[in-house]
Amino acid sequence: MEFKSVSDVKNKLEKADYITSKEIATVVFLAEATNKPILVEGPAGVGKTELGKAVARSLNRKMIRLQCYEGLDESKALYEWEYAKQLLYTQMVKEKISDVVTGSGSLSEAVDRIADQEDAFFSERFIQPRPLLQAIVSDDPVVLLIDEVDKSDPEFEAFLLEILSDFQISIPELGTKKAIKIPFVILTSNNYRDMSDALKRRCVHVYIDYPDREIEMRIVSLKTPGIQERLLENIVDAIRDIRKLDLKKKPCISETLDWAQSLMALQIEDLSFEVILATLNVICKYRSDSDKVRDYLEKNHTSGNAAWSISS
Repeated sequence: MEFKSVSDVKNKLEKADYITSKEIATVVFLAEATNKPILVEGPAGVGKTELGKAVARSLNRKMIRLQCYEGLDESKALYEWEYAKQLLYTQMVKEKISDVVTGSGSLSEAVDRIADQEDAFFSERFIQPRPLLQAIVSDDPVVLLIDEVDKSDPEFEAFLLEILSDFQISIPELGTKKAIKIPFVILTSNNYRDMSDALKRRCVHVYIDYPDREIEMRIVSLKTPGIQERLLENIVDAIRDIRKLDLKKKPCISETLDWAQSLMALQIEDLSFEVILATLNVICKYRSDSDKVRDYLEKNHTSGNAAWSISS
């Protein structure tokens, strides 16, 4: 399955429960058409990881995810040798090794005979594939999600460049593994650090910001079935107003959804001042942010200048 047009991307993503803009749909279409990775940047919680999941669902492909972190190295991302398994097999076939070297005229000849059998001990049966190798050797096309790549070290980013350029991996003992089917690659970044120009050149870039009011309402309505229109509008307007404050972490669409679902669970039908204060911990993740939002709400509740409706 593949995307036929930008509108086809948009429709299929929406069927996969991902509401998106024409800009993002265009990037996804071009990435598939040119076999280039997508570098998705933006604040945490705006749906970057979910885009990768939705693309996989839309194309009916398996998604392979590599979660990046500081200190991630090739062995954790590419493959690991199962040395314990190799040792176990060696112990089990010890008698066969004796048969191989029997009759050797010298130590050098014995070593040469053992060397002739090295393929039996350095083969794919002793390799534990990690996400990158899994995506390369997969018989079916997959979506490879390299999540939070900005948290990895620059050395690992340089390693990724080599793989994303040729979609092949060199395993010294086994040779080069070239992609059977080129994976659809999506890299996400929360701007923890700047990505290199070299990486950006190899990718189609898109920045996902906080959604506009209409899209955010559609997302909340989709993810929170049965929510009343008035409550939906007030939730979205309140969140959008709170985002204007100087907060350590502004509430993203994930917080909007958490808040809407929490209010539904509490069977709240109207967004009152007291309800907001009681559920503020769902929106704010830091004490300092909660204090700022509380002060802002108290001032606007007293003066009646809120940009959205609050019932007393």
